[in-house]
Amino acid sequence: MDGTEHTTVEDIREGFPTSISQIKEMTMLYSCAMREICTKLENLSQEFELNKARNPIQHITHRLKKTVSIRNKMIEHNLPLEYEIMRDEITDIGGIRVICSYINDIYALVKMLKKQDDLLIVREKDYISNPKPNGYRSYHMIVAIPIFLSSEKQIIPVEIQMRTIAMDFWASLEHQLRYKTEAEVTDSARTRLTNIAENIFHADVEMQQIYEEISAIN
Repeated sequence: MDGTEHTTVEDIREGFPTSISQIKEMTMLYSCAMREICTKLENLSQEFELNKARNPIQHITHRLKKTVSIRNKMIEHNLPLEYEIMRDEITDIGGIRVICSYINDIYALVKMLKKQDDLLIVREKDYISNPKPNGYRSYHMIVAIPIFLSSEKQIIPVEIQMRTIAMDFWASLEHQLRYKTEAEVTDSARTRLTNIAENIFHADVEMQQIYEEISAIN
């Protein structure tokens, strides 16, 4: 998620059964939803900084899933290739990644987001406390937010992923190694990657403890 990915005519030609007007509508709705949530996160971060004298969020990125990727996901899940089905079933068309300083910052942001009256928490998965078998750690939330148009209100889901700087470093390079390289990743390399993820998590915990010790002195 290193920026917004715009849907192009080339994506449509890949076979996704939507009209250009529907593609434009989708882009507008999910872009609005991501912008609303990014604003909420920035406001919460500013309040946190006011109260705690530091910013819990290092940076925020967002992306709009390409239609060819949506199409492939629908095929993978045996869903009919229809626009309304896409709107109802695919919840990660709009995605936001939040990089935090410490693990506790992630949980603090989750708690603050849950207090937002206009956000509906659709689903959440704590991969920090319960990492994936390959070592991946992150906190995932699907939230739904109302978008007010000139004549109607629409509820749009957006996926939020929250990680520490260290978790993001591992996840980004692990993704490149698994999906961007031509060579097959060996079992030995997979084991080493999982071990590195565990070491990085322990480093995150230690950094959190050091911060708390220093804060207690001050």
